[in-house]
Amino acid sequence: MLHEERAQPVKISVITVCFNAAETIADTIQSIRSQSHPDIEYIVVDGGSTDGTLAIISQNRDVISVLITGPDKGMYDAANKGIDCASGEIIGMLNADDFYADKNVLSDVANSLAKDSHAVYGDLHYVDREHPQQIRRKWISGLYDRRKFLRGWMPPHPTFFIRKSAYETYGVFRQDFKSAADYELMLRMLYKHSLEPVYIDRVLVKMRVGGKSNVSIANRIRANREDRKAWKLNGLKAAWYTLYLKPLSKIGQYLN
Repeated sequence: MLHEERAQPVKISVITVCFNAAETIADTIQSIRSQSHPDIEYIVVDGGSTDGTLAIISQNRDVISVLITGPDKGMYDAANKGIDCASGEIIGMLNADDFYADKNVLSDVANSLAKDSHAVYGDLHYVDREHPQQIRRKWISGLYDRRKFLRGWMPPHPTFFIRKSAYETYGVFRQDFKSAADYELMLRMLYKHSLEPVYIDRVLVKMRVGGKSNVSIANRIRANREDRKAWKLNGLKAAWYTLYLKPLSKIGQYLN
């Protein structure tokens, strides 16, 4: 089975960026606490919450390896702070609205990381914000094929884990993006630099509905503009249909 542990387990750093997340962050932290993987570095970067988030974090300091607090320049600046101090061989991001699907997620990630691979990703379920046991959408990623990026494909970023050495070589999140820096980073890593990921054919993360790039039509339009910017800034040429297919690909998430 995937979650059978290696003799020398891979150290995984997981970063949670939060700001006023008191309603949900306890579930996020609990999903870290429940993991069976023996070598986890959990990093929390809080932007100066005032709603009780810090009290919940304080109650769970035993599972938090690194806590960074104070103002930042946005979520991607905060994520970069976490990456900078991470000491794990592989790094993943877990948003304060999200939680791992079960206790073996990080063990499966570690054991799926082959010597010649650079990243790991899997499937994601969108769940009801108030009743997270209720599934609203299913994001089934499928096997990796670099050419899928031309058809609007991308891995679900909360399921995406990548070696720290990739960040050191090819850079971290760009801060000139408002909502699509995760797409730009994965496009840069996987498509531009041809890093090879491994697909784990199961649900790794459950995400509460209401993501930043999808909460309004205006935000969706802005995200699409940033998707175009991601290709241009990397000197890449998308197909004429690429960025039209990207939002349309979400339709299938309601049909699975």
